[in-house]
Amino acid sequence: MEAIRKINEGEKFTYATVGDLSAFAGKQFIKDCVGTTSCEISFGTLKPGEAVPFFHSHKENEEIYLILRGSGDFQVNDTAFPIAEGSIVRVATHCNRSLRCTSNTSMLYLCIQAKEGSLEQCTMGDAEITEQATAWK
Repeated sequence: MEAIRKINEGEKFTYATVGDLSAFAGKQFIKDCVGTTSCEISFGTLKPGEAVPFFHSHKENEEIYLILRGSGDFQVNDTAFPIAEGSIVRVATHCNRSLRCTSNTSMLYLCIQAKEGSLEQCTMGDAEITEQATAWK
């Protein structure tokens, strides 16, 4: 498994990679590499028939799972439901969650953790259109 690798950084950005997603396996958290201060994001894979080996809950952070490849089952407390490529699952604090891969190929997913109830502005409510010359060639 290739570890997340920092490629470039400046005063206001960090650029990193986990490499070729089609070959990615395992679990990688990005916080320490890119220095996030508002959320934690991880890439994860499960092999066919494999499940996360534990249930867990969070005290302050909600989680959003984005299924990028494969299919399986997701369980929140006593409710289980099927998931597949393109599925998005938000899980609140103080409840158990886990997932498993039921597809013939490995499941690839992103998990985003952020403090529940902390989003005050987003999209254009937090953005402003600015003038800037492009630097790419």
